[in-house]
Amino acid sequence: MIIYNVTVNIDETVHQEWLDWMNTKHIAQVMNTGLFTAAKMSKVLVEEQMGGLTYSIQYTCESIKKVDEYKAKFAPELQEEHTKKFQGKFVAFRTLLEVVNEF
Repeated sequence: MIIYNVTVNIDETVHQEWLDWMNTKHIAQVMNTGLFTAAKMSKVLVEEQMGGLTYSIQYTCESIKKVDEYKAKFAPELQEEHTKKFQGKFVAFRTLLEVVNEF
């Protein structure tokens, strides 16, 4: 199992708007691609020196091939929409994780 993790630090001035948009639109758009089996959003409980609030959005899928397909077919448009909407108010990075074991 693969986890496609997106970590976002969002400026407090747009935090609620961003959170509402993520919960009602963006995550649903990613899930509607049919490439991921689950998604979860977590708030990072560390106070950032740069300010803002940080979240981790984790999308689960069956293989790296599915992530590659998402990145090729869907990510550019969805990321562009996010960037246009919250330009200059966020920092994001993405990480791929492979689940080794679950207990």
